Amino acid sequence: MRHAKAGELPGGPDAERALRPRGHRNAVAAGQWLASRGVLPDLVLCSSARRARQTWQHVSGELAGQPKVATDPRLYQADAGDLLDIFSETPPDVRSLMYVGHNPAAADLVEMLTGSPVEFPTAAVAILVLAVSWTDLAGLPGAAAGLPGTPAELTAFWFPQADVG
Repeated sequence: MRHAKAGELPGGPDAERALRPRGHRNAVAAGQWLASRGVLPDLVLCSSARRARQTWQHVSGELAGQPKVATDPRLYQADAGDLLDIFSETPPDVRSLMYVGHNPAAADLVEMLTGSPVEFPTAAVAILVLAVSWTDLAGLPGAAAGLPGTPAELTAFWFPQADVG
């Protein structure tokens, strides 16, 4: 999931940008969409950026349970390859992992894993089913060309409709 719409923070650190009112609404809507599909991740890896943490707070308020959450500062400026390396550290007993972070990493990750580009506006959610283990994700970008097929399938995708404000 990409964080919801954030405002500017002139003169302040980018990591402290907060959600705009539209971002709050869209994060709640994303949580409602996930809940309607019965999605409850085992583990959430959330960027340490304020807008990502606020997004997760709103999403989690709509879900029917409380997954384990790890706020990881490495996710803040990670690219898709970095994300794969971080995700490869996921314990094997975790069956469902949710990432709450940033673009272009989120869109690049989906393309890298599925072989298909996807637009990834703020608050977008992509649900992927992996055909490999968490540990197999380490270093995958360089090896992806040699893999038969793709390491994941995009099974669902949601993003907020136009919302002014």
